[in-house]
Amino acid sequence: MEPTLNPGSGFLRFRIDFSYDGTNFNGWARQPELRTVQASMEEAISGLTRNEVELVVAGRTDAGVHAIAQVAHVDLPERDKYGKEWRCDDLIYRLNRMLDEDIRINSIALAPDFFHARFSALRRNYIYKIADGRRQLEPLKRFDIAPWYRDLNLEAMNNAAKLVLGEHDFAAFCKTGGIGTTIRRLERFEWQRSAEQILVAEVVADAFCYSMVRNLVGACVRVGEGRFEPNWIRDVLENRERVSESLVFPARGLTLVGVEYPQNSELESRARVTIRRRDEE
Repeated sequence: MEPTLNPGSGFLRFRIDFSYDGTNFNGWARQPELRTVQASMEEAISGLTRNEVELVVAGRTDAGVHAIAQVAHVDLPERDKYGKEWRCDDLIYRLNRMLDEDIRINSIALAPDFFHARFSALRRNYIYKIADGRRQLEPLKRFDIAPWYRDLNLEAMNNAAKLVLGEHDFAAFCKTGGIGTTIRRLERFEWQRSAEQILVAEVVADAFCYSMVRNLVGACVRVGEGRFEPNWIRDVLENRERVSESLVFPARGLTLVGVEYPQNSELESRARVTIRRRDEE
């Protein structure tokens, strides 16, 4: 069945921009008897309607991964359970009072025609942060920075990162269980040191498969510590054989920081292109 690009009669589609600390969540997606971001938000929103709701998200984050600019959409009846028309400012306030403080709703707006949080997206932007060289982390920063106990060479890591840019089959860096395509277009992968000497990677792609960013980070770290030359990462990519689990870096260093969408007039065409690619997998 084709995903719904517009809500049905009597319903309104809302775009929700939100953030969360993933530390105490078992990822985005609903799972029986586990605390997840999706389940927490759907429970809160359903409490304002007479219907169960389903959120569609731009990027399904793994357990422990954070987001400061996540996007979802939800289709709601035209009035709340009290028969009142929705007011976006009021909806933000009500939901933030109902949700635990590790999820915050940043904005809610009526979605434009054909907006689909997942299939309309052009690209997703993540950052990954590492404290290398046995650097001590301040207690409050331990939640979104991963420690590494060796010094890492920034230039070598960037030389490696450049070799995997472009459209490739990233099977070697994805944990998929053999389901779906692993072809992705990696548009940006660059490391820099912050003023606090934290290593920060910016990773941008049209989409990501399971554990892809954390695998790529782990591969660059092996290069940065001198275990392999930069060309090794390209050999791994071309061999398309799943790399060792030891390359998967911790979830806590990873944060979704942005989702980009086309202009409103291009939302439908973008979504249909994405859906067609999915159906061809």
